[in-house]
Amino acid sequence: MTPKRWILAILTLLAISFLGLSLLNSWTQPQIQSRLELYQTNLLLHASQWQGQGTEADSLITLRDNLIGKTPVKEALKQYQQVQESAVKNLAKFQQSDDQIAEGSLQELEQLNRDLQLRIGILETQTGSPQQAVETWRLLLEPTGAKSPKSGDNSIIKTEKTAEVLIGLWQTPARLLPDAEPIIQNYLEGWFRYQALVKLYTLQQRPEELVTLEIQQQQRSEQAIFKLLVVSAIPGMGLVMGLLLSLVLGIQLIFKGKDSILATNMDLAWLIPWNGETILQVFVVGFSLLGQLFIPLTLRAVFQSLNLQPSSFDVRSQAVYIFITYLLLMVGGFSVLYFSIKSYFPLPQGWFTFKIKDNWFVWGFGGYLVALPLVILVSLINQKFWDGQGGSNPLLPIALESRDSVALGIFFITASIAAPIFEEIMFRGFLLPSLTRYLPLGSAILLSGFLFAVAHFNVSEILPLMTLGIVLGFVYTRSRNLLAPMFMHGLWNSGTLLSLYVLGSGGS
Repeated sequence: MTPKRWILAILTLLAISFLGLSLLNSWTQPQIQSRLELYQTNLLLHASQWQGQGTEADSLITLRDNLIGKTPVKEALKQYQQVQESAVKNLAKFQQSDDQIAEGSLQELEQLNRDLQLRIGILETQTGSPQQAVETWRLLLEPTGAKSPKSGDNSIIKTEKTAEVLIGLWQTPARLLPDAEPIIQNYLEGWFRYQALVKLYTLQQRPEELVTLEIQQQQRSEQAIFKLLVVSAIPGMGLVMGLLLSLVLGIQLIFKGKDSILATNMDLAWLIPWNGETILQVFVVGFSLLGQLFIPLTLRAVFQSLNLQPSSFDVRSQAVYIFITYLLLMVGGFSVLYFSIKSYFPLPQGWFTFKIKDNWFVWGFGGYLVALPLVILVSLINQKFWDGQGGSNPLLPIALESRDSVALGIFFITASIAAPIFEEIMFRGFLLPSLTRYLPLGSAILLSGFLFAVAHFNVSEILPLMTLGIVLGFVYTRSRNLLAPMFMHGLWNSGTLLSLYVLGSGGS
């Protein structure tokens, strides 16, 4: 074996080790999915307060009832209790572990569990169980375990103060603490803050503040209805359209066979001038080691030499940092790809094809609709399997909690433009056709979809992302135009960011 192959073999083992450690690390991290569901639940609670005024009130009330159901508060209580059960299970698991990797997750889960208990208690007051709520809050005042955060932790102090205020409001007889209002205003959010303030102002006999509070809540409730349309009704329409489109295309495939839309370009093969060594070189050196290891570590070292910690950046600076990192990743990956296949120029026909005057829009949009029901179904099954663990894209929580329009614009450019261009050229433009040298087309689509999912370094997202990658591969092999999967990928990421923005702006 030549020295180059020895080096490539060593680098491949290094890349596999790095990938394995990244997936193992993600195993201990909580998913964002449960948080997304709770954000949507909070929107439902806001919408449930809408009373309706004016000529459009009846239609909005009907729309509200269709969106939130008949017992939104009871359903919200069940949702919060389910998330807490999952958090308690994971807490017990991490508290029994001495693994340093799990330490950060332990702290996060401890705080999540405390926040959930505060909110569950408020939900219990609205379902006719105030005494149960008081008992729920009193649990927060009990001493914590040996492996919990220190008692002087600000998050614990905040939780204890809030619990004391809430207990005073709902116990019999009530006991109003002197700093009750600022604690509620500072430590509770959205619908939960509203319910606590209503109770406080009622006990204090402050009718003017109650009227002002109700006016503000009605405004938020109406906004919540329209936000729910964006995150529920509109994707729901896409889901129905995707199911219908899949049914129509499936029936056409049965009756027309090779003349059907799904069979387009199925028998058209690529001429592949390079071998597996070139494939490894591009993905091991260019994508994995250079893009995922060397560039991020170098960039982090540069910032640290300037006494700057990216983890302490504000959301706009984090967005710029992520964008710069991704641009460097693209430059590194494309450079290795170019120099790896440069000796084969000019490439055979069909490689890296961009045809603007083509039906790429139809293929991309159709692929997006078909992917919706498939990924949703796989995600639902996947959630049951992982039970709230397995990590998620680190960009999602930042985007979810961002209120900065500039930061959101940068996130959009990164996720909806840069990522589709880079990942589609690498995975669909280069990897998928290259694999057909050794595998049938269907197997190449499956393997490239799996590697696409693994490259996101989150073990719990492998199955949903693999499903998305398979549809992207199918769209590319049928359209033979990279603009089609790029457009579909951009639509998918844009829809995710839009939902995160709407959900994140719904709980204040």
